[in-house]
Amino acid sequence: MQLGRRDLITGAAMAGAGATLASGAASAQAGPKTLFAPAVTTIPVVGTTDVFAVRRIYCIGRNYPAHSREMGSDPTREPPFYFQKPRDAVQNVKIGEVADHPYPSLTKNYHHEVELVAALKSGGKNILVGNALDHVFGYTVGLDMTRRDLQQAMGNEKKPWEIGKSFDMSAPMGPLHRVEDVGHFTKGAISLAINGKVQQEADLSWMIWSVAEQIAQLSEAFELFPGDIIYSGTPDKVSPVKKGDVLLCKIEGLPDMSIRIV
Repeated sequence: MQLGRRDLITGAAMAGAGATLASGAASAQAGPKTLFAPAVTTIPVVGTTDVFAVRRIYCIGRNYPAHSREMGSDPTREPPFYFQKPRDAVQNVKIGEVADHPYPSLTKNYHHEVELVAALKSGGKNILVGNALDHVFGYTVGLDMTRRDLQQAMGNEKKPWEIGKSFDMSAPMGPLHRVEDVGHFTKGAISLAINGKVQQEADLSWMIWSVAEQIAQLSEAFELFPGDIIYSGTPDKVSPVKKGDVLLCKIEGLPDMSIRIV
């Protein structure tokens, strides 16, 4: 039987509709499409070609007695407190280089805070202090850079002071060193020099709350996961930096880390 023009058009339309439905069904079966997926933040791992994917950055405040006092607190009475930085705050600094670090906007009082950084390979809830270090993948040297004037202004107004802490490139750090290569850091010298003059100087054993205690405390408030980073606090004598300053950060047992303010 010979088909007429109308029959051909109708058949083509039905075939097209069928193809559209089939395509839609296949698309639905494949699942939703991710729009504007954020870039993954990673940290190199020394001695390997691996990288550590960052999930969250936790920071403890006022964790050395002298620093707690210089910030106006009593370390004998103050419980630990934490804040977070976004993962894109990470600035990777290579061993042996002096990395350019941009002086940020909105501040006229930009401060350095040298810290031991711990990276977690596993996590959980309500982790016991005695088991906490089993979750650590490795360590590095880091800086918690702070727009101090903005932090203090917000604090004076009883407002959140994330604007003083949680901004682009506010967390420079060196590459990670695996625990099996460097062990755990419960003591050892920590220091920061500006243009060759030592400004911050202490010992890791002076921390009010140890890394193990920080992991246990955080796990009571948040479920911890692989990829979490913990900045463990800074010694006293934090101070402002200006463009052109070179900061040299040292922790005994780890390579130095250095940045230049530009």
